[in-house]
Amino acid sequence: MSFDPSLLHNNGHGGFANGTSMGIRETGVVEKLLASYGFIQCSERQARLFFHCSQYNGNLQELKIGDDVEFEVSSDRRTGKPVAVKLVKIKAEMLPEERISGQVGPDLHASPLTVLHGFIHPVVSAIPSHLDGKSAPGQVPTGSVCYERNGEVFYLTYTPEDVEGNVTLDTGDKVSFYMETNKHTGAVSAHNIVLVKKKQSRCQGVVCATKEAFGFIERGDVVKEIFFHYSEFKGDLEALQAGDDVEFTIKERNGKEVATDVRLLPQGTVIFEDISIETFEGTVTKVIPKVPTKNQGVIAAMRDGFGFIKCVDRDARMFFHFSEVLEESQLHISDEVEFTVVPDMLSAQRNHAVRIKKLPKGTVSFHTQSELRFVGVVEKEAVPATTTKNSSPSKVKEKEAEEGLIAYEESGVKNTLPYYIKDLEGGAYPQVGDKVEFSISEVKRTGQQSAVSLKILNRAVGTKRLHGYIATLKDNFGFIETANHDQEIFFHYSEVCGDVDNMDLGDTVEYTLSKGKGNKISAEKVTKVAAVNGIGEDVSNTVFLGKVVRPLRSVDPSQTDYQGLIELTEEEASKDQSYPFGIVGMANKGDCLQKGEMVKFQLCTVSQTGQMMACNIVPQRRALVECVKDQFGFITYEVGESKKLFFHVKEVQDGLELQAGDEVEFSVILNQRTGKCSACNVRRVSEGPKPVATPRPDRLVNRLKSITLDDTNAPRLVIIRQPRGPDNSKGFNVERKSHQPGVID
Repeated sequence: MSFDPSLLHNNGHGGFANGTSMGIRETGVVEKLLASYGFIQCSERQARLFFHCSQYNGNLQELKIGDDVEFEVSSDRRTGKPVAVKLVKIKAEMLPEERISGQVGPDLHASPLTVLHGFIHPVVSAIPSHLDGKSAPGQVPTGSVCYERNGEVFYLTYTPEDVEGNVTLDTGDKVSFYMETNKHTGAVSAHNIVLVKKKQSRCQGVVCATKEAFGFIERGDVVKEIFFHYSEFKGDLEALQAGDDVEFTIKERNGKEVATDVRLLPQGTVIFEDISIETFEGTVTKVIPKVPTKNQGVIAAMRDGFGFIKCVDRDARMFFHFSEVLEESQLHISDEVEFTVVPDMLSAQRNHAVRIKKLPKGTVSFHTQSELRFVGVVEKEAVPATTTKNSSPSKVKEKEAEEGLIAYEESGVKNTLPYYIKDLEGGAYPQVGDKVEFSISEVKRTGQQSAVSLKILNRAVGTKRLHGYIATLKDNFGFIETANHDQEIFFHYSEVCGDVDNMDLGDTVEYTLSKGKGNKISAEKVTKVAAVNGIGEDVSNTVFLGKVVRPLRSVDPSQTDYQGLIELTEEEASKDQSYPFGIVGMANKGDCLQKGEMVKFQLCTVSQTGQMMACNIVPQRRALVECVKDQFGFITYEVGESKKLFFHVKEVQDGLELQAGDEVEFSVILNQRTGKCSACNVRRVSEGPKPVATPRPDRLVNRLKSITLDDTNAPRLVIIRQPRGPDNSKGFNVERKSHQPGVID
């Protein structure tokens, strides 16, 4: 390293302690000393400063590592880094009182080790045994000590006379020693070396986990796992797998024990237990403390290389790294896992998950549910979360669910317990005064209890719930077909218990009648329930052919009767017979039956009234395709005032491409919110005539044959205005060139 003392900022003063102007002085300890420079560790602050030997005021031969010095801080003009100048020794030289401990290195040129919790671990290379205490004349056999301080490696030599006791040091032995400085040469060496621990023999174990670049070994001598990097494996890495027997050497790196020089052993070499044949009897004098149980949770979020787990027993989400996943299978959000929680090495207040193992679905539970069943009475009704829709999607309003209350007695003590709509069994919602049966669920993390698996035992007197079927759905209201299929009841979406988007035409609902403004009857507390028989069980097997003489009122709002009416055709009936039908009788609940359409149907009996009604109604429609465009087309079929019926190509069955003139069968559906009809389930019955290309007129063909590029009378294109792009840029920037026929540029 070259150093120019003239490059220091000395404010016009010399580089010695007797300068004309004294600055702020600091104290420190000489940490490293080489031929022309060294380093000082500051005493008042965490800093390490460079100094040049020319800045030392005194005999340089007397300065050694460990001496206390006083100095000023300046900066190097070339690099701008702080350096120490005007050094003065302030303490008489003496050996350091603290002994330095470590372990013997692997060879003569010892490899550096790291600092563990601030303690210095030197490496010693033993004196070669082949010298047997002999060397060349005038030479003394020496070994070397290598130790590390503040991330930098230092080397010290030693002779057999520096070893205390009749001890022979081997590579890998752990020793302690003092540092000594030769007053004549300034060389630093190790003396008073004491053996602390002999080199550890090779250990054995079994590979228990392998990752992308590292793995873990379960030791055979103690119940413990040890880390190893693949670079330490001596052999074919592709052949290494979990369960292999290995031997290794233990070393300390970054304050942790790691396995080095890992080598394969024959299968079955490592034995964890040596069980004797003889049995013994004894008395337990000390109980083994319980091992912390594994934590469980669900993957809540995943990022690039890490993620977070929602824990069963902890409030905070637990951080984890992908390298801690034991299995090779990839994790996904909502996967259930088992893991161990350890403190973060960088922050004692934080924890993270390690040794993560994927669990089968349904293993992790955030609640504990009692096996006992309790009986209570509803004191407050629960309100489900509802969504109020408007014409604008941005104005959708969501109402949060509200809990209800149940009063019950346990061991003679009256208690109340909350419940939620999501915890009900069955579609019926309990009302105030209803007698219910339930179980008690407790959240593991908070201990909060609630009623779950609710079943209604008895309805309170005075409450009457009716069943019906969704007949019409509009923007923010709809109509319910009664259980007798002869009337429709208005309801508003605000009265729906649950998500309106989950309701479809024909769904079975439960509701209560109420009178609103103008004494009009409407449905409230509309709840979707499990489907019941909308038509009677007595359904005839005979299929009849008929004609719609009156559609449903949802198709023709001008009519007074809700029910539609189908009349048997003359071929099927000896006299004029007609049968009513409702939304439940439609085979396709969205089909829009028009007046005059031919249908096939069966007959059924309504269990409540005994009335015969049409059911399983399938329309018989055939028409020709008028035209087909890119993704849609039109069928020549009259619906209301329109002479054409729209259809989308995705509604065509079997993926066929329709052509104009094809005969098709189809269903007509009515968009309840827009009032427009369209065709669905389009099926081609027969193909229409193939279109024939019209030939060009002879006069045009002869005219084109006679025209050449050189013909001045030939039609030409004249550019009037250049086109512009979307960003108002010019359309064609490339200059146009004349093209010769038959020549390719």
